[in-house]
Amino acid sequence: MQTLPTLIVGSKNYSSWSLRPWLLLRQFGVEFDEIKLPLDTPEFYARIVGYSPTGRVPVLHDGSLRVWDSLAICEYANERFLDGRGWPADVAARAQARAISAEMHSGFAALRNELPMNCRKRVRNHAVSADAAQDIARVKTIWREARERHAGAGNFLFGAFGIADAMYAPVVLRFLGYDVALDPLERRYADTIRALPAMHDWIAETVDEPPAPLHEPPPP
Repeated sequence: MQTLPTLIVGSKNYSSWSLRPWLLLRQFGVEFDEIKLPLDTPEFYARIVGYSPTGRVPVLHDGSLRVWDSLAICEYANERFLDGRGWPADVAARAQARAISAEMHSGFAALRNELPMNCRKRVRNHAVSADAAQDIARVKTIWREARERHAGAGNFLFGAFGIADAMYAPVVLRFLGYDVALDPLERRYADTIRALPAMHDWIAETVDEPPAPLHEPPPP
C-alpha cells in the first residue's frame, strides 16, 4: 500500500504560506495526510526541526523526499500529481503565471507586515503606509490584467484554477479581512477564491484554533 504524501502546515488562522500548497492540493483533489503545528509556541519549535531543514512551514514529505518552500511544493505537486495542470497550457500565459507567482513569493513585504493574515479578524478603516498602499495597488493591477486577458477562459486569473491563484489566495483573505476597497472585477475574483470549497474547509478549521502568542492576544 502506497503511503500518502504528508503536508506539514502551521496554524491555519495565520499561516499564509501554508495555505498556498494546501489549497492547491485540496482543490485539485490530491489525497494527502496533514500535520498541523501551532505557530509561535514551544511545541512548534520543538517539533518543526524534525520535519523541515529550515525550521519553517510548510514542508511536504513524499516518501523519503522532503520539499520545503510554498512555491517549490506547488511546482513539485504540479509535476508529481497534477500532470502539469497547475500552470496554464499556453506558453505565454504560463510564463505570466510563473512571473506573478514569483513576484508574490519574493515581494509585497509591506503588505505582509501591515495586513497579516488572520482569518478571524475583521477590520474597518485600517490605515496603511505608502509602501503598503503601493503593494495593494500592484496586486489589484495583477488581478485586473490577468482577468481581463483571460476572462473568456474561466473565473480565475488564467481561466482555470491554478498555482497563481493559490499564491494570491492569502491576499484575498487579507483584503476581505481588512476591508480593502475593491472594484467590481477585483471583488468578483476575490469572491471566487473565497467561495472555493477548499477555502471553506481551511477557514472552518480556524474557528477552534487557539490564538498564537505573537499574532493575537487572548480574549479578555
